[in-house]
Amino acid sequence: MARRRIGQEDLLARSEPRAAASLSQLAGLIDWSAIDRHLVGISAAAKGEPGWPPLALFRALLLATWHDLSDVKLAEALDDRASFRRFCGFAAHEPTPERTAFVRFRRELVARGLDRVLFDAVTRQLEAKGVMVRTGTLVDATLIPSASIPHDGEARWAGHRRRKPTHGYKAHVATDQAAVLIRGVKVTTANVHDADQMEAVLPSEPGDVYGDSAFAGRSAERVIIARGGTPQVVHTGTWGRPEALARLKAHNDQVQRIRCRIEKVFGTWKRCYGLRRMRWIGLAKAGLQVRLAAIAYNLRRTATLISAAA
Repeated sequence: MARRRIGQEDLLARSEPRAAASLSQLAGLIDWSAIDRHLVGISAAAKGEPGWPPLALFRALLLATWHDLSDVKLAEALDDRASFRRFCGFAAHEPTPERTAFVRFRRELVARGLDRVLFDAVTRQLEAKGVMVRTGTLVDATLIPSASIPHDGEARWAGHRRRKPTHGYKAHVATDQAAVLIRGVKVTTANVHDADQMEAVLPSEPGDVYGDSAFAGRSAERVIIARGGTPQVVHTGTWGRPEALARLKAHNDQVQRIRCRIEKVFGTWKRCYGLRRMRWIGLAKAGLQVRLAAIAYNLRRTATLISAAA
């Protein structure tokens, strides 16, 4: 199908409220035409009803992530809010996508494995702005319950010493130490150990790598050293002289003070971006939801850092 042509010429002259100005700042952070090149082939067939521009749909999914909107609420908001239309590229008089358009678009993203490609493309552009200072790396993982225990056959159970078992998935994340921007993300079932995904999320030249006791094993430390980093992880120990235990506690306290900054990523995801549980069923769709949250978080965080530095 051919793509629809959309425009925003009649919206440009209007003054923007504060919320709309924030979206305009986010829209100006990256070169969206470079992102659009990764979406070539979606809604581009020669026959059939004209499809919605995939870049507009991708921007709409970011809006849904930032505002924790379902497909139905996203369609309603796009139809009603001028700032949402402007961010996605729709003029005031133009129709906007119905909820099924987002379902079909996500299906295409999953089928083509574009969630990883889009995350890498956006991250490279944000890194070029110089807000990521490579002084060190923080690593951690968080459990996210599945959308449905009876119907999600790909999700797995994971136990915890102090919490109820979780049926779902695990998001493994690496951020830079200073700006706490996400540099690597991998999604697995909940029963996968945190350290097993160190190689998948750790960037090159990570510097000092801070993590909790889950990363204290030799396998994780070998990956860190092989990438040119230095392990700075929490160690557990109960035996030894008081002097040795005091040094261990001082080391762990220092690591924890730095490592805990990564918790703001998970807090934002779960408090603001709807990742209290997965919206969709299956590992591939879980990966898409988490990477959309990672892209949305990095864009917002970068805008905040640039504004603070101005």
